Amino acid sequence: MIEAPKMIEAKNLWKRYGDNVVLERINMSVAEGEFVTMVGTSGCGKSTFLKMLLGTETPTSGEMLLDGKPIPDEPGPDRGIVFQQYSVFPHMTVLENVMTAKAFARNGITGYLFGGAKRQARDEAKAMLDQVGLSQALDKYPHELSGGMKQRLAIAQALLGKPRILLLDEPFGALDPGIRADMHELVLNLWHEHKLTVFMVTHDLKEGFYLGTRLWVFDKLRQDPQAPNAYGASITYDLPVGKLDRATYEEIDDNLRPVAQLA
Repeated sequence: MIEAPKMIEAKNLWKRYGDNVVLERINMSVAEGEFVTMVGTSGCGKSTFLKMLLGTETPTSGEMLLDGKPIPDEPGPDRGIVFQQYSVFPHMTVLENVMTAKAFARNGITGYLFGGAKRQARDEAKAMLDQVGLSQALDKYPHELSGGMKQRLAIAQALLGKPRILLLDEPFGALDPGIRADMHELVLNLWHEHKLTVFMVTHDLKEGFYLGTRLWVFDKLRQDPQAPNAYGASITYDLPVGKLDRATYEEIDDNLRPVAQLA
């Protein structure tokens, strides 16, 4: 069997803040089109790892590569991100919020859209909002939206630039279970339709098993009670979970439920 080309690769990756070691000895590779979910204790470096993929944090040592080259140390249109806190402009309508995401991607001092570019951005924004189920809310303002609708808006913003990689930082943690189930279906559909490579941080182990093709567990292999920050987390488990039948999934979920609060 031919091995899929490596899209994202980490080689002996470390991240320190002064004497505080957050991540250590991270070695992994991800092929294009994979969906990686990440769980682990609070403060174990999951979000820091996501920020290194985005380009807002850089490795202290080692390498983080995209297509064999170091990931740029700034966000780019090839990487979209959605946070748990809704990153929308409260004074703009749903449609204006998504169009603004398109404007920010343009070169130039202002990023303003005029004429044909504005019409194209409006059409693309409407099409994306239709895909995420917000076609009936184009003229609403964020304060008029439910939490689930705000996350749909944030996803539309992230995807309008047609990124190759979608980064999700606990995007559904504040949502009710029923709304989360709808968002799971939406993200899976968008993943397939847009042929995305997805990295998602979640505190919910069950969610990680349901959504991902791979589940990563971040944890510390070394501990020093006298110096708790001396060692960082590594990827302690890398489990393929995307093709499990329902019975196997339920069995694994039941076995791992006691450690779900660690995620």
